Amino acid sequence: MNLVGGVVIFIISWWMCLFAVLPIGVRGQFEDGEVVEGTEEGAPTHHMMPKKLVWATIGAAICTVVAGLIIIPLLQAYGG
Repeated sequence: MNLVGGVVIFIISWWMCLFAVLPIGVRGQFEDGEVVEGTEEGAPTHHMMPKKLVWATIGAAICTVVAGLIIIPLLQAYGG
């Protein structure tokens, strides 16, 4: 896998991991009983975005390493 392929796999993996971790730990305003006027009651009280960005980056790094060490060599060996 060359550098460009690795970057592309990392970016795609990062977005997939981000979408996977976004709903984790989200509590709606209605669950806490404090709905801010003018917002949807299902809006999150604390989004924890920096923490989720870190987890998405860690997950994407793991996916990229797995792709580079296992999946790409298998595709090259059996795929032609």
